Amino acid sequence: MMDCAHYRRQMLADPKNAGEQLREHTLGCPDCNQFTERLLRFESRLERALRVTAPAGARVRALRPAALRTGGLALAASVLLAVVVAGALWLAVPHPSLAADVVTHMADEPQAWRSTDVAVPPPDLNLVLRDSHLRLTGGAGVVSYAASCRFRGNRVPHLVVQTGAGPITVMVLVHESVRQPVQFAEAGYRGVIVPVAGHGSMAVLGRGPSTDIGAVQRIAARVLDSITWIP
Repeated sequence: MMDCAHYRRQMLADPKNAGEQLREHTLGCPDCNQFTERLLRFESRLERALRVTAPAGARVRALRPAALRTGGLALAASVLLAVVVAGALWLAVPHPSLAADVVTHMADEPQAWRSTDVAVPPPDLNLVLRDSHLRLTGGAGVVSYAASCRFRGNRVPHLVVQTGAGPITVMVLVHESVRQPVQFAEAGYRGVIVPVAGHGSMAVLGRGPSTDIGAVQRIAARVLDSITWIP
């Protein structure tokens, strides 16, 4: 399954020649569909802005300084428009995405994915959660793995919650913000990153293409409801 970062890189490289695989991706991804619409509108505006022509019948060397200044300003404005809008679109593409960094982190701790009914002792769990100023109530389920991990320059809790659908990883990212829930499917993982009002975001994901994204979303909601923020 194509991920959003790859799709957007391909579209930026050649926005007018999207292949069948790219078109299929937009059918199931509203965010990338909106991105494509913005990109194509930008392409259309850019083409119009760069159509700077000299006055009919005039030669460049015959133009007065005022006319040259006018033409130069028009061209400069066109280039500026291109740079500003292209920059905005570039920033809209993950480089790399938060989801990609979360997935990359998973490779460092494969032992976390084992299925077990043995929970992490509460003192050990609280020690991991301490740096992010939170605690979990029992409603989160069986937390079978807890580690304080270095992620994008900060310490974050990396937890695994046991569910009927298998182990689900939860990372509380108090230093990373998203404006709305973002689903992702990368490198064999499927998950969601959800905003946490006033406390960054939370990444929740399962391993394997058969991962039930609905189950992942339910775990995300359950863990959020179980969090108590502490000073």
